[in-house]
Amino acid sequence: MLSLIGLLAGLGLLITLTMRGFNLFITAPLCALLVAITNGIPFWQVSDKLDFVHGYMSGFSGFVAAWFLMFLLGSLFGKLMEHTGAADAVALAIVKKLGHGKAVLAVVLACAVLTYGGVSVFVVAFSAYPMAVSLFKGANLPRRFIPAALALGSVTFTMTSAGSPEIQNWIPIPYLGTTPYAGWQVSIVVAIFMAVAGYAALMWMIKRAQAAGEHFVQRSSDPEITDRALPHPLTGIIPLGVVLLLSFLLHDSLQQAALIVALSGGVVSLYLLNFRFLRNPAAATNEGVLGALLAIGNTAAVVGFGSVAKLTPAFNSVVNTMTHLPGPELLGAAVAVSAIAGLTGSASGGQVIALPELAPHYLERGVDAEQLHRVVAISSGALDSLPHNGYVVTTIRAICGESHQNAYWPVAVVSVLVPVLGTALAILLFQWF
Repeated sequence: MLSLIGLLAGLGLLITLTMRGFNLFITAPLCALLVAITNGIPFWQVSDKLDFVHGYMSGFSGFVAAWFLMFLLGSLFGKLMEHTGAADAVALAIVKKLGHGKAVLAVVLACAVLTYGGVSVFVVAFSAYPMAVSLFKGANLPRRFIPAALALGSVTFTMTSAGSPEIQNWIPIPYLGTTPYAGWQVSIVVAIFMAVAGYAALMWMIKRAQAAGEHFVQRSSDPEITDRALPHPLTGIIPLGVVLLLSFLLHDSLQQAALIVALSGGVVSLYLLNFRFLRNPAAATNEGVLGALLAIGNTAAVVGFGSVAKLTPAFNSVVNTMTHLPGPELLGAAVAVSAIAGLTGSASGGQVIALPELAPHYLERGVDAEQLHRVVAISSGALDSLPHNGYVVTTIRAICGESHQNAYWPVAVVSVLVPVLGTALAILLFQWF
C-alpha cells in the first residue's frame, strides 16, 4: 500500500509543482526520489538491484540520445523562420487568403499537415510556432492559446488516426498483426469529430477571453522584422514542403533517421532561400541551440521520472490491474492504456507497456485486432497529455514561453477531453458496426 501511495503522491506532486511553474530540473528528480524511497528503491547501486540514480539518469540520457538532433534541427528551423521573416510572410499570405478570423484554423491545419506527413509532434511545434505568433498577432488573439492550437493540430486527430506515420499509430502493429490503416472507417469519423469539436471548443475559449479584455501582447523576445521587406511567402512554404516530402519519402527506409535528414534539408533550403533577409545569423543560431537544450532538458527530466516510476512494484501492480479489467474488452483496453500513459506521461510509453499484456489477453477472447489497434492508439493520446507530459512541457514552456497556469487548461480541453470523447465514440461505433 505504501508503494502505491508513494507512486501516486510523487505523480500528484510533480503535476502540482509543474502547474505552479517550478523548475522541472529540480522537481522531477525530487518527485522521482520520493517515489523511489516509498518503494524501497536504493539511492545508489548496492547490488544487482536497480537504483534511483541509474534508473533516473538512464531515462534522462536515453531520451536525449534518441531525440537531441531532432530537437536541435527543429529549433534551428523555427528560429530561421522567425529571423528571416519567412514566418511573417507565410502568415500574411494566409491572412490575405483566409482572413484574420481564420488565424487559429491556419495554425491547426499547418500542424495537421506536418504531423500527418511524418514530422514528429515535438518538432512540429518548433516549426509552426513562429507562424502562429504572426497569425495571432495579426488577429490580436491572446497568445496563451497558441499551445492549444499547436496541440490540436499535432497530438489529437492526426497523431492517432489511420495511416498516420507517427509512432503512436505504428506501435500496435507487431503486437496485433495489423497495418497502419487498421479500423480506418471508424478512424475517419473519429478524426473529423475530434478536429471539429476541438476547434469549436478552442474558438469558444478564445472568444470568452477576448470578451474579458484579453489580447495579443508583444514580447521583447519576438523578432522585430516588420520594419523591413519580407521575403516571398514561397520561401517559407518551400522549406516546410522539403521537410514534409523528405520525411514522407524516407520514413519507411530510414525510420527515425528520416526526420534528421528531412529537418536538415529544411534548414538548408530555408537558409539558402532567405539568407539575404537574415540580419544576425549568430543570434538566430544561438537562440535555436539554447531553445533546443531547454526543450529537450525539460522533457528528459520528466522522462526520468517515468523511468523511476516503472521500476516500482506499485507500477507493476497498476499495470497488471489495468490490463485485466473486467467488462467490455475495448473499454477495458482503452482505460488501461490511458491510465498507464497518464502515469508515464507518454502515449507511446503507455502502449509499449500495456500491449504485451493486452494483445494476447484480448485476442484470445476474440476481440477484433483492427478495432483493438484503433482504440489503443486513440486512447493513448488522452491522459498522456497531463501537465507533466513531455510534449506539453516543451510546447508550453520552452517553445511558447508560457506558464502552465495560463496555457495548460486550453491544452487540456483539446488534447485530453476531446481525445477521451473520441475514444468513447470509437468504442461505440465499433460496437454498433
